[in-house]
Amino acid sequence: QVQLVESGGGLVQAGGSLRLSCAASGRLFSINVMGWYRQAPGKQRELVAGIASGGSPNYADSVKGRFTISRDNAKNTVYLQMNSLKPEDTAVYYCYANAVDPTTSWSRRSDIWGQGTQVTVSS
Repeated sequence: QVQLVESGGGLVQAGGSLRLSCAASGRLFSINVMGWYRQAPGKQRELVAGIASGGSPNYADSVKGRFTISRDNAKNTVYLQMNSLKPEDTAVYYCYANAVDPTTSWSRRSDIWGQGTQVTVSS
């Protein structure tokens, strides 16, 4: 089964920047959307940013103007550039894709999640 592997998390001071990367371990096809979710301790998982094939990216209101999502379709990779980080951005960030995973089935789409990468922003 194709997996999504996140990297780039870490500890930064408020106002700093991080870039998260998410790469598929194998080839995915017919990708509808890739995106990033996050979950802080004791809180629900929420959408941070998403980018659909052939569509414009969208962002949670809390990150607009600070975060930028991008894709490299040839590499099955999605990025999240995070600038002007705030302590409230602290969370585990999860990569997501909806796509055809040929190792599972050519006839069904799958929701694929990464294992998460920790982002901690200190004040």
